[in-house]
Amino acid sequence: MSQIWRRLLFPAFIILTIITTNGSGSQATQNKKDLVKVEPVKPVILGKPIIWRDPGDVSRLDFTYGAGGRDRAPRPPFAFIEENLSGSNPKIQVSDADGVKWSVKFGDEVHSETFATRLAWAVGYFVEPAYFVAHGNIDDLGPLTRAREFVKADGSFTNARFERQKEKGVVTLEEEQSWSWIQNPFLGTKELNGLKAIIMLVSNWDNKDVRDLKRGSNTAIFQFPMDSGTEDRFLVTDWGASMGKWGGYLGREKWDCKGYTEQTRDFIKGVRDDYFVFGYQGQHTKDFSNDIRISDMRWLIQYLGQITDEQLRAGLQASGATPDEVECFTKSIRARINQIKDCVE
Repeated sequence: MSQIWRRLLFPAFIILTIITTNGSGSQATQNKKDLVKVEPVKPVILGKPIIWRDPGDVSRLDFTYGAGGRDRAPRPPFAFIEENLSGSNPKIQVSDADGVKWSVKFGDEVHSETFATRLAWAVGYFVEPAYFVAHGNIDDLGPLTRAREFVKADGSFTNARFERQKEKGVVTLEEEQSWSWIQNPFLGTKELNGLKAIIMLVSNWDNKDVRDLKRGSNTAIFQFPMDSGTEDRFLVTDWGASMGKWGGYLGREKWDCKGYTEQTRDFIKGVRDDYFVFGYQGQHTKDFSNDIRISDMRWLIQYLGQITDEQLRAGLQASGATPDEVECFTKSIRARINQIKDCVE
């Protein structure tokens, strides 16, 4: 190589080396960080594992207030505690007039999560009590980053989902201690398969579990102290990616009745060898939607089939749906429920 080329290339080599090793931290160090894996930790089950409880007379349940009921709804004034930077949606923590702590979520999941939890709760599954608050004010507002777009400087806000925090004494096993759809105490049971069916019924495509720790698990175990011992409740903790279109990264939506309605005809593709075939696509699609038997769905429809259109409308209205959305979603949800009925009768 000529002396001229050496003089030209050597400084470039030095600059490239500096950028590679010192730009925003050592590249080797960065690669090591990328390779670090958070391994699941086997949850410590203290008592009886439970994933479902008989809801009783479903047709009499209050869809306006859902799992928490009227008496446990958030009561203003609300006081700021801190901003929560976890997850993909802006969240802050507040306390209400009773001193109860709430996780307040903003963004495109507030309607869908509020409604989907009501549907799951109505058929016997455990959910975190959630309420839609159309407008309000937060006192003593602190500094905000992501939530600044949704909460004004004077503390006023619109369209928020309030999720009641855990009761005193409840131990939460989440993230690396959460559970997997393919590894849990309920494999092959009608109760687990029924929960999968509800996930698909509301088109919740974000059904991540303990296998997805880098992106965050959406399953958890809540350990409730009971008179007879501890009750380990297995539940889904995030229902926000619902009531729209299921599918891949570019096609899926949240709270979109047009898309939800378009896919309703493909909710159930048919029955093959005593198993349901679903059109659903989400996370872990193959090991999620397979192996759901006719008998599982026949059991589920005993409860799901009791839900009335009036209850659906009440739940949708309480979730902030417009009048057009109330009618659109009610019609499509009913159509999906009827598809199940037609296949099990």
